[in-house]
Amino acid sequence: MKTNTERECYMPAVSDRERANILAEALPYIQKFAGAVIVVKYGGHAMIDPELKEKVILDILLLSSVGLKPVVVHGGGPEISAMLKRVGKESAFAHGLRVTDAETVEIASMVLVGKLNTEIVSLLNAHGGRAVGLSGHDARLLVAEKIQMEDVDLGFVGEVKKVNPAIINCLLAEGYIPVISPLAGGEGHEAYNVNADTAAGCIAGALKADKLLLLTDVRGIMRDVNDASTLLPFIDRDEIPALIADGTLRGGMIPKAECALSALDLGVRGVQIIDGREPHAILLELFTAGGVGTMIG
Repeated sequence: MKTNTERECYMPAVSDRERANILAEALPYIQKFAGAVIVVKYGGHAMIDPELKEKVILDILLLSSVGLKPVVVHGGGPEISAMLKRVGKESAFAHGLRVTDAETVEIASMVLVGKLNTEIVSLLNAHGGRAVGLSGHDARLLVAEKIQMEDVDLGFVGEVKKVNPAIINCLLAEGYIPVISPLAGGEGHEAYNVNADTAAGCIAGALKADKLLLLTDVRGIMRDVNDASTLLPFIDRDEIPALIADGTLRGGMIPKAECALSALDLGVRGVQIIDGREPHAILLELFTAGGVGTMIG
């Protein structure tokens, strides 16, 4: 028989009645998004911290379990940099993009497809999911061209020119969760590294997704990055140029905002920039009245 102290250790964080109320409050949102395609760009600290990783995996599985159709597009920049360092190769960046020679694109493929994609798929399946790993090479899912810059040669860094979503639609129709690495093929035999945010936006557009969720390491778009109370919960797409001009949007947040605009142009119904460091951020955004982060619409 357990002692009182031992019983206290096993007491749930919330009561059964509170759990029931939470589920009841989530019902309207579950009904609203039933059958919806939700593209999740998975990156940042949530891919590194084991506890956050576990919560993201559970969030994605819950979406699938209640009738939504999640599609995961993952990044892997820090892991690629770490592997390059291990083999004695320095990482170089220009215009926010990784300079990618032939050796670097090979290493990026090893990390993205061989390590990270396999790990995410394994975690989803270990928790009862039905996940399938893909890269942009599979079924010519992503076709890209080399990005041309006047002042620097980025090497094998691609700009997506075409998305062939048939393989994703087939998997979704059968109840699978596609997990996609942001690599692309060229018109010939070329292999290109593609910015993960860009890849997610293009895929979401091709699927006419109901939502594109961009997981980041900040709360969202804020007037003052040092003051969380200045979070902008909603931004009209027409406000983006002014926010860039006045410095509200800067650094790595600019390509995310541009990705959001591109996705909306392609037919995505809504884009949300959310903090992947917030436990269960995906569920908070989709299944609560307040949501989290910044919506761009």
